[in-house]
Amino acid sequence: MGRVGGVPASRYSEAQLQTALEALTEGDRLREGERVVAAAAPDLQRVLAEALASGGWFEDSRQAAVIDAASMPDDGQRATAVKTLLAEEARVTMMIGVAVGWALAAELSGTANDESKES
Repeated sequence: MGRVGGVPASRYSEAQLQTALEALTEGDRLREGERVVAAAAPDLQRVLAEALASGGWFEDSRQAAVIDAASMPDDGQRATAVKTLLAEEARVTMMIGVAVGWALAAELSGTANDESKES
């Protein structure tokens, strides 16, 4: 059985996952989540920073990309390169953040602890 962030991948079907993702766009569905995340923000930022650092996401390659983007001679190319870099960083950070959230949900539900005892 595959695993996603400490949660068995077969725990949710593709249809269930899609339905849940669509539900998040309705009305106030995210408000409680936003409140909880805001209250836990400092700890979540620390965990996210550790996850990004341990994965090597923003090390040498990031520094090189920043220098390349900033040193473009043409203003339009430089602006495009900076926007692209920011978008890529946002995507990576979002995906790592989702993985952290998924693992946190597993911890809170006891799934991760129960499964680690089985191993």
